[in-house]
Amino acid sequence: MIRLHRLNGAEVTVNAELIESIDAHGAETVIHLATGNKIIVTEPLEDVIHKTIEYKKTVFAGAVYLPEFLREEGRNTSCP
Repeated sequence: MIRLHRLNGAEVTVNAELIESIDAHGAETVIHLATGNKIIVTEPLEDVIHKTIEYKKTVFAGAVYLPEFLREEGRNTSCP
C-alpha cells in the first residue's frame, strides 16, 4: 500500500498491486487501477513510481527471485 493525496488534500492509501498505469496531467497524476477505478492525486508521476517501487522492494525482500526492475546495481542477484 502506498500513501498519496487526493486533490482536496485528503490522504488516500492505494493498493500498489492494483496499479495498471499512471498518467501525468499537468500538476495532477491519474492512477488507473485493475478494478477500472481511477484516482487523481497531487503527487508527481515520478513520486508515485518511486513509492510503488519502494513498496515492491519491501514485498520482494527475501524472495528467491527478484524482478529485474527491482535489482540494484552491484547487488548479488544470483539465485541459490
